[in-house]
Amino acid sequence: MSAPSLAATVSRRPWLKKLFTPLANWYVNAAGYRQLGLRADDLLPEENDVVQLALKRLPPKEAYDRVFRMRRAFQCSMSHTLLPKEEWTKDEEDTPYLSQIIQQIEAEMKEREDLEAMVVTRRKAAQ
Repeated sequence: MSAPSLAATVSRRPWLKKLFTPLANWYVNAAGYRQLGLRADDLLPEENDVVQLALKRLPPKEAYDRVFRMRRAFQCSMSHTLLPKEEWTKDEEDTPYLSQIIQQIEAEMKEREDLEAMVVTRRKAAQ
C-alpha cells in the first residue's frame, strides 16, 4: 500500500508550507530524477500488486509515455549522462498520474474487504 504522507497537513497550514517549500524544492532537485526526464510517479516500485494493477489501468498514451521515459532514463544512466536542460522534466509537468489510480484501487480493496467481513444476521419474525 502507499506510504503515509504529511503533505495534507503541511499544505493546510500556510506557515508550515512556507517553511517546507524551499526544502522540498531542494530535495526534488537533489534527487535528480527530473534531470533524466522522469516524473515522481515513475519512481514507484512496481513489485507491489496494487501498482501492477494501476499500471494495467493506465490509458494507452500514458503507459507509452511512461515506458519511453523509463527507457530514456535507463539509457542516460548506462551512458552516465544527463539529458539536455531543455528536456528535463519541468515543475508543472511533474504531476501525479499513477498515485490517483493507486488510491482508487486501495479504496476498492478496502471496500471489498469490508464487504467480505460483513456479518449478516436475520431478524426474528415478529409475533
